[in-house]
Amino acid sequence: MTTPAKAYVVAGSESTGGAGFQVDIKTFQQLGVYGIGTLTCIVNFDPNNGWNHRFHPIDPALVAEQMESAMACHALDTVKIGMLGTPGVIEAVSASLKQQEWKNIVVDPVLICKGQEPGAALDTDNALREHILPLATVVTPNVFESQVLSGMDTITCVDDLAEAAKRIGEHGVNYVVAKGGVEIPGNDAVDVIWDGTQIIETRRPKVGNERVSGAGCTLAAAITAELAKGNDIVSAVETARDVVSQGIVKRVEGATPFDTVWQGAIASK
Repeated sequence: MTTPAKAYVVAGSESTGGAGFQVDIKTFQQLGVYGIGTLTCIVNFDPNNGWNHRFHPIDPALVAEQMESAMACHALDTVKIGMLGTPGVIEAVSASLKQQEWKNIVVDPVLICKGQEPGAALDTDNALREHILPLATVVTPNVFESQVLSGMDTITCVDDLAEAAKRIGEHGVNYVVAKGGVEIPGNDAVDVIWDGTQIIETRRPKVGNERVSGAGCTLAAAITAELAKGNDIVSAVETARDVVSQGIVKRVEGATPFDTVWQGAIASK
């Protein structure tokens, strides 16, 4: 009998293994955490149409059933929320989360699905703001998401990113981890943490200047895993950044026009 730390994820599937639910479970496993998951939608790429997204939502009732099963089976206190996909799923997830107390709710705010029409994407964004963000204890937006959630016109430097994190935190989120990635000029990839009182910068040398698929999912999942183990937010972010940096260095190449993070890199160095 073993009693590993447990982390739960509610997110969409991405069938090539480079993002979404697949990345979350792999990251949990690499960090020694038992992963449990609920699927909210299926997103896959169309190799015959420029690798564009194909989006398939899962019925909200089935999402609620999955959550009921997972939460009844395991004593869970830490969850990552990834792509939810539709307002109906968002409302179902919110209602299910409210059925118990959570120590950590990590929200990776996926604001846009390229497989949705603009109107549907806007409805989904609004539902996410209304039903999910108020429940979050940690939010991990990228530069675009930070700009949208903060209401800022532009984010072009680390000071802008820090200001965005503060504004997002004003909505009641305990911790905002705003990701600079390759979007902020300079030799370092800079993320900032807003803890309600101060900004903490965390830096790593950039590994090239191209986006690598799965980096954001991996970071949020690694933060979730470390929080599930009882670590504090700053050490969780530092570990997560190590996982992502090493995963980018040893990224996986496929037929897609982008490479993907390899979560196993941290164990193979």
